[in-house]
Amino acid sequence: MKQLLQNMKNGKAIVEEVPVPTPRDGFALVKVAASLVSAGTERMVVEFAEKNLVGKARSRPDLVKQVMDKARREGFVLTVQAAFNRLDQPMALGYSSAGTIVALGKNMQGFKVGQRVACAGGGFAVHAEYNVVPRNLLTLLPKNVDFESAAFTTLGAIAMHGFRLAEPQIGENVAVIGLGLLGLLAIQIASAAGCNALGIDIDPKRVALASSLGIESVRRAKAVDASQAFTANRGFDVVLICADTSSNDPVELAALIARDRARIVATGAVGLNIPRKIYYEKELSFINSRSYGPGRYDSSYEDEGKDYPLGFVRWTEGRNFESIVELMANGRLQTAPLITHRFPIEQAAQAYEIITGKTKKPFLGVLLTYDQEKEIKSEKIEFKAVSAKPSAVKLGVLGAGLYANATLLPAIKNIKVIELVGIASSGGLHAQHSGKKFGFAYATSSDDEIINDANVNTIAILTRHDTHADLVVKALKAGKNVFVEKPLAINSVQLLAISKQLKANNQSLLTVGFNRRFAPLAQQLFDFYKDRAESMHVHYRVNAGYIPLNHWTQDSTLGGGRIIGEACHFIDFITFLVGAAPVSVTAHALPDNGKYREDNVSMTFTFPDGSIGVVDYLANGDKSFPKERVEVFCGGKIAVLDDFRALELVENGNRKTIKGAQDKGWKNEMIAFAKSIREGGQPPIPYEQLIGVTKASFAAVESLRSNNLIEIK
Repeated sequence: MKQLLQNMKNGKAIVEEVPVPTPRDGFALVKVAASLVSAGTERMVVEFAEKNLVGKARSRPDLVKQVMDKARREGFVLTVQAAFNRLDQPMALGYSSAGTIVALGKNMQGFKVGQRVACAGGGFAVHAEYNVVPRNLLTLLPKNVDFESAAFTTLGAIAMHGFRLAEPQIGENVAVIGLGLLGLLAIQIASAAGCNALGIDIDPKRVALASSLGIESVRRAKAVDASQAFTANRGFDVVLICADTSSNDPVELAALIARDRARIVATGAVGLNIPRKIYYEKELSFINSRSYGPGRYDSSYEDEGKDYPLGFVRWTEGRNFESIVELMANGRLQTAPLITHRFPIEQAAQAYEIITGKTKKPFLGVLLTYDQEKEIKSEKIEFKAVSAKPSAVKLGVLGAGLYANATLLPAIKNIKVIELVGIASSGGLHAQHSGKKFGFAYATSSDDEIINDANVNTIAILTRHDTHADLVVKALKAGKNVFVEKPLAINSVQLLAISKQLKANNQSLLTVGFNRRFAPLAQQLFDFYKDRAESMHVHYRVNAGYIPLNHWTQDSTLGGGRIIGEACHFIDFITFLVGAAPVSVTAHALPDNGKYREDNVSMTFTFPDGSIGVVDYLANGDKSFPKERVEVFCGGKIAVLDDFRALELVENGNRKTIKGAQDKGWKNEMIAFAKSIREGGQPPIPYEQLIGVTKASFAAVESLRSNNLIEIK
């Protein structure tokens, strides 16, 4: 299918062929008929992308600080590589579309194939021939609402939410400053709600358009005088700022025309230097409206389809979508007069020439249209033929996110014994990008396409944590060797299923992305103690950094939480040094205090030979400080591994320091795994350690919550 993409590195908006996405649980596949180009949000994205590196840095000093912190922590070269990898990722543009449901994932009760819907959401309702959209961002369309009108639904909901925040009453006077698309929708909503509405804009053509819709409007120069006449010198009860300008004039004008104790709501991107004197004297209320309404930016609502109870949240973003569609259906919200340009998806780049002002042509509503007669069913795009030459490792990859593109695929692209066959991502876009970039034979949106491909004998699973176990079992059943990024599983039920499948299918090899044990400095550390005759004490301190509570990794059902999802890395490293999995654990944590979620933790593990391992996993530090430090005491020797960049070995009063570029072992692990596959040997990490480390992470959480020592069985 065709999709419009923004290249963040060179600023070009291009139309690419990508696989048709696959709807997962709670999502629908929609064949798009029309999508609306945002002259605000999308224009800002395009203008940012078009800046050179210096311009990008000046416009986003917050990101520059993050890059500098990362450089101090991980080194300049790795940081530059990571930054350019971010810029290299294509961005899907668009957030408001309409079309017809052609396929449904599971748990989509209330929706049917063939229904006409409006679609919303960045990353979902994108400019593409097919969209995959979650249930709460879909709105059924009445018969008399056409697709072009429905494509305005998301923008209408932004205007609706801003209007609701002002809490207007029937008969109140409402001013709308800025008569672009957002303002013209907002002022129609105000009129439909029984308010007396006046529009204000600097452009006489916009004023005339509003007047043609039956709405009284004036130019900015006459706004104050007209407002006094319109309100009988009382001032406006509500002022909605829908302008798009860095100027502070809209905020100042709003105060001038507002009545005493009026409500002012900003939905547009405007200067926000609020003049204290007049806002104080009138005791004005000011609200900066956020997007479509309650539910926005809440992954449980948008991604997982969990609605808010009607009695507690009357107007969610989904119910705002419904109210916009109803206004369209009864003729009280007109969008046809707002459309100035239409482009087929093939010519979508021209739309961005217009909204960024390059053509110097006036515009308002810019739509992209899609051929409804065209049938596209392919979940796969081929870049080249699969190699006919024999190869011991023919790799298929599931997942094409940041870890795949920034870490694993760069590490393995030059390993000659690994042939890159196919790569999959549910949305198709990232698989297409990664497939071209790293030289895969094809890209697809279907995991099954990869797993069932006879040309693939090894699967790399790089998807979200909650999917790991099911995909491991499915791939092992298909007779494939499996590499899975940590964690192996996020609960004991999943782990048991993997263990059973391993026993049933002993011809395939399994390994987990516990890469640190394969790092060059880790291997030298191991060799330093290889002849030990005593138990060892290992202390692993991790400056993990803060992650917000609403991040998916903090969700026990999606990411497993930070102990299971990431701290397993460090449990494994100690297991590697000791040579056996832990047998018991005690864990203690600092109080969460509503800010953390079991991610300031000290875990003490005991091992069969009496060794002790301590993992201090901390989220309350400064990210600019190095992340990891390992200290080992054993048999009169001391070793200190500092962030996989330096290793200090102390023995008999002598100190030896080994330094190098940070290398956490990703490439070495894949080389070791490929060797095991080619030579038919043992897996690079013993299964009892893979299983034991995963059990240990579960036990650490249990110990933390029960305040008891937990035996690991």
